[in-house]
Amino acid sequence: MEEGPLPLLTFATAPYHDQKPGTSGLRKKTYYFEAKPYYLENFIQSIFFSIDLKDRQGSSLVVGGDGRYFNKSAIETIVQMAAANGIGRLVIGQNGILSTPAVSCIIRKIKAIGGIILTASHNPGGPNGDFGIKFNISNGGPAPEAITDKIFQISKTIEEYAICPDLKVDLGVLGKQQFDLETSLSPSQALEIVDSVEAYATMLRNIFDFNALKELLSGPNRPKDPYRFVGPYVKKILCEELGAPANSAVNCVPLEDFGGHHPDPNLTYAADLVETMKSGEHDFGAAFDGDGVGQSCRWECGLLLPGPRRLMSDCKDPSSDLRSELNYWKTLLEGNSSVEI
Repeated sequence: MEEGPLPLLTFATAPYHDQKPGTSGLRKKTYYFEAKPYYLENFIQSIFFSIDLKDRQGSSLVVGGDGRYFNKSAIETIVQMAAANGIGRLVIGQNGILSTPAVSCIIRKIKAIGGIILTASHNPGGPNGDFGIKFNISNGGPAPEAITDKIFQISKTIEEYAICPDLKVDLGVLGKQQFDLETSLSPSQALEIVDSVEAYATMLRNIFDFNALKELLSGPNRPKDPYRFVGPYVKKILCEELGAPANSAVNCVPLEDFGGHHPDPNLTYAADLVETMKSGEHDFGAAFDGDGVGQSCRWECGLLLPGPRRLMSDCKDPSSDLRSELNYWKTLLEGNSSVEI
């Protein structure tokens, strides 16, 4: 508990006219958020102003990101602004890490008003890379156009933002903290740092038969080694819980610049995975984008299959290049003559 209530301050600002988010949020070069005065604060305040005061007063909010550069600094600012805008409870992934599916899961689990996710998905990270902010609503899904347009309209006329600059939190320490605030909106704020994986893993346990999956991956008839599963989620679930070999998780430590790799699991940036799968040493491989939403699967022959979200999107779009992409791989890779498109 902090000694004495923490003061809330309001600062004047000037609007930017380029903060139009899509369903994937607002994505810009990192320096926009890091170096442009109040660029981050303006957009976060616009999100809060888009929610009626009576709805956000005392409400819960989930915050996390893909661990890219500027992730922790942005979360510190969001924590301070959430307190000054009446948010009563914040749930944050340890070290600021939460995949987009995990944020969605926690929003629904705790009945939060929504979640702020810091990611530019498959765009590169680092000081010279990209940064992004997206807002998911209370059903766990991305904010619809009516809400993103409301946020944009507010961002073009915003004149001030509210913040609690003395509120400090250690994102690396699991547990709950309580802060007293100098406000009647929500006189205290509860803040909880949670394991980045556990809530999502629990949801998966309730959906899938983990015992059967463990038998598949670690039993006597298990496939040849899976290869290149990325991220702490797969390391925890696939290796620790389901018994896959520890070396199945490659590039699984979150890094601010993704270790110099490009976080887009496509033919160009996951070419080494495709080549490795063609060797026949492994039965199955998968690569993920930065926030764990987009993924591609590779089978022993090297055939690339887009992840479920891409498949659903492309199946709805008759102009999609999915069919030509699959046909390309069908003719290029040996042993794929039986694949029908």
